[in-house]
Amino acid sequence: MKLCSYARRAGDPPRLGLVRTDRSGAFEVVDVIAAASCLNREGGARDWTGVPATMQEALDDWGRGEPLLRTLAQAARSLSRDLARDGARPAVLALAEARLLPPVPRPPTFRDFYAFEQHVRTARGHRGLEMVPEWYEFPVFYFSNPAAMTGHGATLAPPPDTAELDFELEIAAVVGRGGRDLDPADAESAIAGYCVLNDWSARDLQRAEMKVGLGPAKGKDFATGLGPWLTTPDEIADRRAGKGYDLAMVARRNGAEISRGNWRDIHWSFGEMLARASRGVDLHPGDVIGSGTVGTGCILELRPEHAGGWLRAGDVLELEIEGLGVLAATVAGAASKE
Repeated sequence: MKLCSYARRAGDPPRLGLVRTDRSGAFEVVDVIAAASCLNREGGARDWTGVPATMQEALDDWGRGEPLLRTLAQAARSLSRDLARDGARPAVLALAEARLLPPVPRPPTFRDFYAFEQHVRTARGHRGLEMVPEWYEFPVFYFSNPAAMTGHGATLAPPPDTAELDFELEIAAVVGRGGRDLDPADAESAIAGYCVLNDWSARDLQRAEMKVGLGPAKGKDFATGLGPWLTTPDEIADRRAGKGYDLAMVARRNGAEISRGNWRDIHWSFGEMLARASRGVDLHPGDVIGSGTVGTGCILELRPEHAGGWLRAGDVLELEIEGLGVLAATVAGAASKE
């Protein structure tokens, strides 16, 4: 099952959608509330009153929300994009008619881990640093800004003081069942779904402030891309490999591939990351857990001279994870002081 948060127009409140394909294979969005209303009018044995209206509402009672949404998705197969309407609102939209928002528009928290060894080793090596033994002892993370999430197709306004705008290609896991002191062996059962994550980074700001020793802060907190939708774990279960999944991770800049990695290369599993995050503290439905950058998944690691330089105004960035979709964004404004 694929779920999205969307709006018809800019500024409208988020609505919950089911993402499916039509007969031609094109994506379309089933509006959950409008579809439930249409199905209620059609009558039958099922009363669809009480379906969740937003992603957060679904996640807050995921044990009830997930099976209800799956059943609704089956029933909504009868609804036509051309005919099914709830008053003036269509129950089924072409993907182009929906403004995709971050699947969780405002998560309770956002923790970003550092779980791919290749990225860590290469990034540290560029600074003349060896790997620290503690990295292999437990997964580490930093907190970033849950109020700065952007969705698929967003236009990013870089921070005004950066000349080194970068992306980071990552996987995000969204918590569907909260808990404390989770067991690494079964913590992944708490995950509602996965999506593509872009940890936007202002490298010059990050480099300067990290000398103080308190983390990336302003080098990271201006935006985080999340999307295009939430994919439930059963959709990719057959691609399980080691601590991750055998799914390609690709970054394209202005249509040209500049990075390629694979989720299966992850060193720390999401179960281990959730266990670490929940140690002595509660995780909550909707919390976002980032994997950290896949190997080669940023300009910092590739080096600007091999990747066409830092990102610039007008650049179109597409981050794709097989099975999870494509998260696209365009850089606006002045991405450089040059």
